Amino acid sequence: MGARTLARTQKKAQEEGRTIVWVDESGFYLLPAVVATWAPCGQTPLLREWLTRDHLSVIGALTQSGQWFKQVQRCAFDGGGAVRFLRYLLRCVPGSLLVLWDGAPIHRSQAVKEFLRRGGARRLHLEVLPGYAPELNPVEKVWKHLKRVELKNLCCENLAHLQTELNRAAMRVRRKKHVLQGCLKPVGFY
Repeated sequence: MGARTLARTQKKAQEEGRTIVWVDESGFYLLPAVVATWAPCGQTPLLREWLTRDHLSVIGALTQSGQWFKQVQRCAFDGGGAVRFLRYLLRCVPGSLLVLWDGAPIHRSQAVKEFLRRGGARRLHLEVLPGYAPELNPVEKVWKHLKRVELKNLCCENLAHLQTELNRAAMRVRRKKHVLQGCLKPVGFY
């Protein structure tokens, strides 16, 4: 799908009364996202962290009206996880939905196809965003804000601590409507 096709798809969704929802996944690691810090002259700040690849997998969605939804788990998302999230969205957002997401294999999985075949397609229409075009998915900007602003320089002891801090950060972002609206501006909303 090219940018023009995407614009037509969004226009058609609006004409049909569908809520447009962008979806994406990301990983949050125990290693901190180190951002510039302030310290007294001559006293270099030290961040103590553990070298580990342990992480949380997060799937998130942003609606055209600026609603933010997410689910977190300790293992990578698969097709079944994508279906659980789609069911969650259908419970939270009334009416018909147009879900825009990337072409990840989990989005094309047999579990997603089966979910649509068994009735999910009644309220849900899925479209794949163009490859190598993260600027078309505002959820990418939400991830960047979470990692580089809300969780900057954060050193967590374990995944439970990281999940607590991530949940707090997500709640802060949910209340910052101007941030979510700013993420939507480049794709033509707000």
